[in-house]
Amino acid sequence: MFSLANDELAVELLDPTSAGDRAHQGSRYAWGGYVWQVRDRRAGALFAGAEWPEANPKPFNGQGIPESFRHAEWPTQKPLTLVDGRGFVIGAGEAGPGAEGLAITRPCAWKVTGDGRRREFETDQAALGWACRVERRVELAGRTLRSASRVTNTGKQPLPLHWFPHPFFALTDGVLTCDLPAGYGLEENPGFALDARGRLSFKRRFRGVDDGHFQLLRIAPGTPLRATLSHPGLEFIRFSTDYVPDLCPVWGNGNTWSIEPYIMATLPPGEARAWELTYEFGPVRSGKA
Repeated sequence: MFSLANDELAVELLDPTSAGDRAHQGSRYAWGGYVWQVRDRRAGALFAGAEWPEANPKPFNGQGIPESFRHAEWPTQKPLTLVDGRGFVIGAGEAGPGAEGLAITRPCAWKVTGDGRRREFETDQAALGWACRVERRVELAGRTLRSASRVTNTGKQPLPLHWFPHPFFALTDGVLTCDLPAGYGLEENPGFALDARGRLSFKRRFRGVDDGHFQLLRIAPGTPLRATLSHPGLEFIRFSTDYVPDLCPVWGNGNTWSIEPYIMATLPPGEARAWELTYEFGPVRSGKA
């Protein structure tokens, strides 16, 4: 693994060129720039996972704050960069049928640069007439972590780009709260509630990996996501996008909770799309040091 670190935080990044780290990778999440964990030097691990605290979760479930380039459209499951089950997954590699569904048959060749404050990942992919360049950057400054992406269509046909982050936020006694921007909404559902101030909360505690709920948010027009979440060890974590989501599910189980602001676009040949996520880590809670 790579590490970004300062006096307060340490960020663990999977190395996409390492055979050992590939055991944690799969077809769901981008290999370059995969943040496996962020640790506060006083409060400990800050993120969870669907199987948390399992040390070696299934690659599909993962942990930390991975990001995903979809190979199939949500919710129709229409293939995006696959034909008859073969093609490539952006940010992962060439893909085909495997023992547990889709498998990466030839991983991307990543160029990795940077130092203890910043890592950059770059790769080129091509298959079945699609081609792209993927550039990822993860940077730590003080108590702020930024994850930036840029995808360029280097092929001769339009490139479907469906992407989302999947941060696995930690629960406090099985629940959390999340303050959403004004104008964001939530339909009545059995898992989560949203009050008049825009604070989302759990209606009940889920139990284990398989008990949970998935729900779409209503997105305020022209409003990027800025979510402030409770945390068991910190005063808060603030998660922000520099884009307006095209779709934004929330999901939780007995081990974690996630908010997933999607980008759903098509890049014409020669065009690029760039975006950035920001994680701001609040002070350590009194008594947690």
